[in-house]
Parts: sequence; structure tokens; C-alpha cells
Amino acid sequence: MLHFERWKIIAIVGTIFVGVLFALPNFFSKETVESWPGILPKRQMPLGLDLQGGAHLLLALDQKELRTDWLNNLREDARRTLREKKIGFSAIGVAGDAVQVRLVKPEETDKALTELKKLIQPIGNLILGTARNDSEVERGSEPGVILIRPTEYGIQERLSHAAAASIETINRRVNALGTAESTVVQQGRDRVLVQYPGLSDTKQLKELIGKTAKLSFHAVHPTVSAEEAKSSRPPAGFRVYEAAEEEQGYQSAYVLQETAVVQGDDLVDAQPAFDSQTNAPIITFRFNQSGARKFGNFSKTHVGEPFAIVLDDKVISAPVIREAILGGSGQISGNFSVESANNLAIQLRSGALPAKLTIVEERTVGPSLGADSIEAGKVAGIVGLIATVILTTLAYGTFGVYAVLGLIVHGILILALMSAIGTTLTLPGIAGFVLTIAMAVDANVLIYERIREELRAGRTPVAAIETGFRRAFVTILDSQLTTLAAAVIMFWLGSGPIRGFAVTLTLGILTSVFAAVTVTRLLVALWLKSATKHNKRTSAVSVPI
Repeated sequence: MLHFERWKIIAIVGTIFVGVLFALPNFFSKETVESWPGILPKRQMPLGLDLQGGAHLLLALDQKELRTDWLNNLREDARRTLREKKIGFSAIGVAGDAVQVRLVKPEETDKALTELKKLIQPIGNLILGTARNDSEVERGSEPGVILIRPTEYGIQERLSHAAAASIETINRRVNALGTAESTVVQQGRDRVLVQYPGLSDTKQLKELIGKTAKLSFHAVHPTVSAEEAKSSRPPAGFRVYEAAEEEQGYQSAYVLQETAVVQGDDLVDAQPAFDSQTNAPIITFRFNQSGARKFGNFSKTHVGEPFAIVLDDKVISAPVIREAILGGSGQISGNFSVESANNLAIQLRSGALPAKLTIVEERTVGPSLGADSIEAGKVAGIVGLIATVILTTLAYGTFGVYAVLGLIVHGILILALMSAIGTTLTLPGIAGFVLTIAMAVDANVLIYERIREELRAGRTPVAAIETGFRRAFVTILDSQLTTLAAAVIMFWLGSGPIRGFAVTLTLGILTSVFAAVTVTRLLVALWLKSATKHNKRTSAVSVPI
């Protein structure tokens, strides 16, 4: 174990050199780092909310809206199914927590039940015994009435999926603001925690996150006005949509077909731009193949008629189709500012939130606590490093100095890895960093004490050092693997600060093994080679430990 080939030495030194390059930007200001040559790494380790301050938002999913959307979807599915099977119904609508279907012929109830039960979707895992149905279809209290009701298990499953989808959408929206340091995690079943370090004004963040950004394109009723629909009743399949404030100057409300011609899910891209004629801010959009086909077919048959662009149940624009739009792209014009056009484009690109998010808790954390923590961490780190250097050197002499050099390499490599992969440093992360330094010292203690035991047993210096490293390595590897397993479980099951601690601990385990075993062993091997070069009798070599 004490023989190192030349390529191994070059690999070890090269790893340390690369680690120094990636860790170096953390010791200089951003302005200084930006002035460096482009070939050098410039990425600094980002600081978490607890160290540099920022915005803290706790959001809750609107369960009522989620249930309502699901019931509306079930109603449309039931209507389509009955029409396809030519089963007549006189009414179909949402009543309470169920979809109520009233058949024209009560004797067709059994046939309708058979067809509607096909809408039931199994959820869960059959092997694990958690399989359930998301909804149930049953007879009503009156003849010819059928009820379709979501199950509680289905609601909870849909809520869980909605929270996961919200996290992905919020991540895309927040990252579009130009940060990779934000934290978006799920808390409980229906809440999402958003932390945005370095942000003092939460207004833009709340506007960006809070809107569901559900975009859809609807046909406008050609004859019935909104005033007529409000005074009597909208035609079947149509409903009244209010106009957004920006559109109020043209028309306050519209009668639109409930079923959208194209949904926002078919949107591929949305970008802010300027109108070539008026120079006003607009949003250009592009559909996927399916959306382009639907939009093209609709525009071909409705030339000269208006169609409405609806965002979050508000009509933001209702232009007239001048010609067939077959390319799958177009533009949204309205009374946009440059900022509002950019924010809306971000929301459309990132996808719609599955349900409205309500702010449950809002905090702006000042950087003073973080500054105090960083300063206290620096002092503690310096004091701990000095104490470790003194005690290790006094206890193990020259080999103790080699252990200290290994610790320095260990610290540099952790900084380099965290900077390279963009891991955010938090207070729990600092705790994990300190813990891995203690583990690296512990590894050196195990090795050196084993060497002392071998020397007391009468082995030669070379044999004692060789045996000490080999046998102690097995013990070190076992203990580190156990800790690594615990860190992986913490990262898998934990969230927020727990994950930050787990990431730092995992990286520290990897670098501590490299520093305590490989780097220290190389230094000892070089010392031994130098000592035996001047003294041909290896048994006469005095081990400075």
C-alpha cells in the first residue's frame, strides 16, 4: 500500500490542484472573480436563506378548486361517454360533491352504469395492497339518476400529485428570474415552501408564483351577448367569462364555449416581444403539433369571427380571426407593460399550476442573523483548526503534520465540490462540514494508533506502517459506509435543512476518505522513501509518531 506509481501521484496532485481552482472563487468577491480569465472557474458556493437573508413563503393548495375542476372534468367525460353510446340524458351537472346524471329513459340505467363505470381509474399499487379507485359510480335516490362521486382516496392522491406538479412549475418560474439558489419543497400534503435567498421585495415573487396561468382558447358565441346571457341563461355548453382589467375598455364580459378549442397544455413556447406596427409589448406563442392542428382547423372554419384568449378564467384578448392560422404560432396583444408581458411569458412557459396557491405565511429574513452566523462560524472554525493542529501535532509529531495537511485538502475539496455542483450552504450544512472534519481526524487517529500497536508488537517500521494503513482502512470504510447510508436516507426522506446537512455530510465522507487515507498515505510513503534512502537498514528507521 505504500508504493505509488508515478501516474497515481500525478492523479492525486492533479485532483488537489483542480480542487484548489474550484474552491478559490469562494475567497474573493464576485467583482474580483468576474475579472478573472475565462478559463478559470468562477462559480461561488451560494449561501442559503439562513445565512444571507431573503424571502420565505409558505403556500397552500386550494383543495376546493382542485375538487371543483375534477368534478367538471368528470361531468364532461360523462357527457361525452353517453353521447358516444347514444344514451339520452335530460340533465347532467355538478350537485354537491358529485356529478349527477339524469337519463331520459330510466330503463337505460343499467347500460349507462356499465359505460360510466369505465371512467373509474385505479390508483395505488396492487402488489403493496394499496390499490383503490379514484371515483365511484352508483344509482341515485330517484329512477334514472346516476351519481359519479370522487373517493376520498382519489382526492388525496390527486392533491399529492398537484403538490408535486406545483413544485415543478414554481421551480421553473423562480429559476427564470435568474437564480439557482432557491428552495422549493413540499411540506405536508398540500403545502409548498418557497425560499428565495437574497430577495428583499417579495412583490414580484408573489405575483409570479401566485397566478395559476391556465391559458385556453375559446370560441365566442356569434349571437348571444354577455348581457343577454346574464339576464336569462347562457346557451347550453356556453358560460359567461369576465374580461380582465386590461380588456375592460373593449368589452366587460363574453359568452364563450366552455370546452376550449386549445388548452395551454399544448403550448410549447411563449416569449415577450414588441408589435412591429405599434411597438407595444406583446407575447408570442407557439403550439405543439396537436395544438397547431386544432388551432388551424378552428381558424379555417371561423374566419371573420372573434375568438377569446382566456387566462385564469379572465378574457385577456378577443381578436377577430382575419385568416386561417396554420403555422401553430401567434401573438397575444393587450394592455401589457414590459414587466407584465415578461412575467406572463414566464408563467405560460413554465406551465399552469394545477390549482390556486394561497399564501399562508410570508416572511422576509434579514441578513443580520446570517452575517452573525457566518462570523461565528469563522471564529469557531479558526479556533477549532488551531486546536486540531496543535493537538494532532503534539500527539503524532511529523505524522500529525501530515494529518493536518490531509485535513486542509479535505476542506478544500468539500468547498470545490459544493461550488461545482451549486450546493447551497446553510447552517445545517456548516454543521455537516464540521462533522466531516472530525471524522477525517478520527480516521487518522485510527491509522496512527494501529501503527503504534504494530510497532509495540515488534514489527519493522515499514511493516508497521503498511499493516496500520491496510487494517485501519477496513474499519474506516465500514464506519464511513454506515454514515453514508444514514446521509442518503436523510436526503431521501428529509427536506430543507435536513437535505442540506445530508448533502454536505455525503460530500464530506467522500473527501475525508480521500484525504485521510490516500493523501496522508502518499505523504507518509514519500517520507519513508526519503528516510530509507539515507538509511539502508529499514529496521533502523525511527518512525516519528
